Amino acid sequence: MENIQKISISEQVYTQLRDRILKKVLPVGAELPSERELSETLGVNRGAVREAIKRLQQARLVRVRHGGATQVENFEAEGGLELLPSLIVNAQGQVNLEVARGIVALRKALAPVVAGQAAVHGGKALADALKPVIASMQNTSELPKLQQLAFDFWALVVQGSGNVVFKLAFNSMNQTYPAAWNTLTLVMQDEFRDVDTLTQLMQAIEAGEQRRCEVLARQHVELGSRALNAALGTA
Repeated sequence: MENIQKISISEQVYTQLRDRILKKVLPVGAELPSERELSETLGVNRGAVREAIKRLQQARLVRVRHGGATQVENFEAEGGLELLPSLIVNAQGQVNLEVARGIVALRKALAPVVAGQAAVHGGKALADALKPVIASMQNTSELPKLQQLAFDFWALVVQGSGNVVFKLAFNSMNQTYPAAWNTLTLVMQDEFRDVDTLTQLMQAIEAGEQRRCEVLARQHVELGSRALNAALGTA
């Protein structure tokens, strides 16, 4: 059984308005109804509406103009990676292919750089943390377990890179995974089963071989990128 999650009224208002903006039901430049109108329409108190609008401002989804009018911003020009989890599923409840392709491209570009920095900053301490993960991967053939272990491996590599920007980008991308986790199990199985390359990557990190880490990481994630692009209908 799972714990019951208590979601505040302001969180519910924020989520509803955020989703309408991200799905472009509320287009760029549109003005939101007043706090009073939103309060009456949604059946909530004005304090909850006010708090939700404040969060929309913080996410750079709206701006409050002079005079109090709240206007929808262009999130594609103003927003950050924290919006990815909300964008991965489209208005029809399906995986947003455009966003998914973008995540694949970003992952492919970042992985070699992250691995190289892990060799510079992580070294033996990081390799020691990775060894139990590799050992577990070598001792199982169950694909779901390999998927989780591969995720754990890269989480450690990112943490070991010493770069807070990589960590935040990784966190944002990881929050998109639950929507497609089960689908990815089969699609990316060649990458999840590529334990040999990850073993070599761990050894290169331990030896501090930055360039070799970059090459190995690129080689490894290319397996998943190729499969994902094929599944997404990308040439």
